[in-house]
Amino acid sequence: MATPLVAVVIPSYRVTRHILGVIDAIGAEVSRIYVVDDLCPDRSGDYVEQHCTDPRVRVLRHAVNEGVGGAVMTGYQAAIADGMAIIVKVDGDGQMNPALMGDFIGPILRGEADYTKGNRFFDLEKIGAMPPMRLFGNAVLSLMTKLSSGYWDLFDPTNGYTAIHADAARYLPFDKISRRYFFESDMLFRLNIVNAVVVDVPMDASYGDEVSNLKISQVVTEFFAKHVRNFWKRLFYNYYLRNMSLASIELPLGVSMVLFGVIFGASHWLMSARSAMATPAGTVMLSAMPILMGIQLILAFLAYDIAAVPKRPIHRRRQRLPVHD
Repeated sequence: MATPLVAVVIPSYRVTRHILGVIDAIGAEVSRIYVVDDLCPDRSGDYVEQHCTDPRVRVLRHAVNEGVGGAVMTGYQAAIADGMAIIVKVDGDGQMNPALMGDFIGPILRGEADYTKGNRFFDLEKIGAMPPMRLFGNAVLSLMTKLSSGYWDLFDPTNGYTAIHADAARYLPFDKISRRYFFESDMLFRLNIVNAVVVDVPMDASYGDEVSNLKISQVVTEFFAKHVRNFWKRLFYNYYLRNMSLASIELPLGVSMVLFGVIFGASHWLMSARSAMATPAGTVMLSAMPILMGIQLILAFLAYDIAAVPKRPIHRRRQRLPVHD
């Protein structure tokens, strides 16, 4: 029976201690393995070529360090050029169990998703292994990503264990996707813009002896700014450029009413405080009513946005997959 061609992309940067074990654990269902040497100071690409005999492995090299996002984009493009149907991305540090690969490929094969990603928060009894600061950071990032990407049903946005259908990957603007720490969140934003279906795959949290390079200051500054940028871009693309709906009116009208109520109320409160006179009840109502109505309109927009999560996989438009016997 014919089966789709599956490829694995492994970004390689300071992972020489673990990468051979990761490659060895990849099952026979995978046809090609792309190890992307992102100008690794340990020369991990050379290390793999010298010590790995797996014929499926192909080493790709960057002339400059492009970050994990750049490495994944290079792997995606190589896999698409080679006719692969499904592309799985795993890290080379041994924290992503290749035995779970079938769980990520399955929803794509069944036509339920274009892109799957891991979710370490699914089992509440097992997330105790996650460091508290990382747990808090992921919760905050998840909320920001829901707003900016439009995938309200997803969690754990920084999870790097993913799989994508090649037909969905072809729609991605490879030259625009964030290259470094913001890569996973930016991918979700880009996938929403092309109406791709994304599904979470439950997996256990696993932390070894690696040292995270992600700093809280980067989350607060760079991540917040980029999430705000993506949020407004998504609103413009989905609610004004490509489509117009009642929600296109609800959000700006709601925000305007809340701002009017706050500014009107604050100005009259200051005048009353300076004159030592009580604010008239009518003035209070003129301030409170727009705020309440504006909040209702904003909530109505959010309800529409949550219901608008893509549900039809874009790769179903193609009738055949590249296969091998």
